[in-house]
Amino acid sequence: MLIAQKPDNEPSRLASLRALDVLDSASEAQFNTLVRSASLLTGTPISLLSLIDTGRQWFKANTGLPGVTETSRDVAFCAHTILQEDVFEVADARSDPRFADNPLVTGAPGIRFYAGAPLVTPDGHAIGTLCVIDKVPRKLTANQKQALRVLARHVMTQLELRRHARELAQAKAEIIRLNGKPKSAKPRR
Repeated sequence: MLIAQKPDNEPSRLASLRALDVLDSASEAQFNTLVRSASLLTGTPISLLSLIDTGRQWFKANTGLPGVTETSRDVAFCAHTILQEDVFEVADARSDPRFADNPLVTGAPGIRFYAGAPLVTPDGHAIGTLCVIDKVPRKLTANQKQALRVLARHVMTQLELRRHARELAQAKAEIIRLNGKPKSAKPRR
């Protein structure tokens, strides 16, 4: 098994991930929908929104691996994907020397096929992936790869919107704290 190297920009990549304030957050419908869509579009039973933290990959959304919330970064296929600029695909993990003896291949969940699109922040940091997994070897079509890219960009849009909404709520709370409770606007006549 080949453990993925850490990116050269690891400290700033982790800072970008942490700025999203998403790690260990509750399930959210918009992310679950995007992950489910990835499975439907690619015909795979498993799809994940995976965020690569210091020593783990954590799943913000998960289709097909009930009860699994994270794995070690050392065994994460997604840790390899964040080193790529485009979709990273492994047609048959058993015959790929990087993954043949990976415990996620030799044991549960029995990964044979993997494809992941990097999730890239506006400042250029790959913080995780939108990935699809199957228990049988396969290859994505060109259209399926394009769909995975589009969905990954949409995931990033949703993560950024989530961050902006949180910042707006914090700013509003601070204004209220400093100025007191806002007065109700009087209706115009």
